[in-house]
Amino acid sequence: MIYTYYIGVTQFEDKALFQEKLRLLSPYRQQKTAQLKQEKDKYRSLGAGLVLDYALKEYGLRERHMEYVLGKWGKPSFKEYPEIYFSLSHSGAYAVCSIGENPVGNDIERIRQGRLKVADRFFTEEELAFVYDAQDEEEITQRMFRIWTMKESFLKVTGRGMQLPLHGFSIVMEEGKVIQVRQRFDDETYAMKEYGDIPGYRAAVCFQAAKEAAAHMEQVML
Repeated sequence: MIYTYYIGVTQFEDKALFQEKLRLLSPYRQQKTAQLKQEKDKYRSLGAGLVLDYALKEYGLRERHMEYVLGKWGKPSFKEYPEIYFSLSHSGAYAVCSIGENPVGNDIERIRQGRLKVADRFFTEEELAFVYDAQDEEEITQRMFRIWTMKESFLKVTGRGMQLPLHGFSIVMEEGKVIQVRQRFDDETYAMKEYGDIPGYRAAVCFQAAKEAAAHMEQVML
């Protein structure tokens, strides 16, 4: 089972609340947050740590007690709990955490106009056909961000990130069918779930599929 939670981060503009919540987190997360130069990036980093902390409570754990290790390509995991997989992402006013017993990657993006050059540069022909088959510019933009978040979430679930070429795999969107990832990097089957319930944002979760695997999102406002 994969669970996904999100949190609004604008509340941390309150400096007293920001410092109070930051003290609840691990030295690793505190240092990671402190190294960021922009205040808004600090809010998002704090939010990511807090939503991970919330998710870990389901396992009887707390983020401040966790020791992290980094994989070959920099993906973090828990040293003492390698069976717990997680992924963090943030954009704009939200941070997201996905967690479970299968390798997982997630992404959230604030929808912005004028980003189609990104699609033209990095999407496969199959993905571009889906994007530009929309009826109007608004839907084209929506489809672009749907594909982008799913591509990002796949990169993250593999643990390799941008080491993989974006043209080397394709998100397959077919009417009435489950979203698939067409790829040749490994022999795994990946499942995809996307979310559009946050106004102005798209989010996606990709995970190694097992017969019993499922994914859902819960809103968390701390």
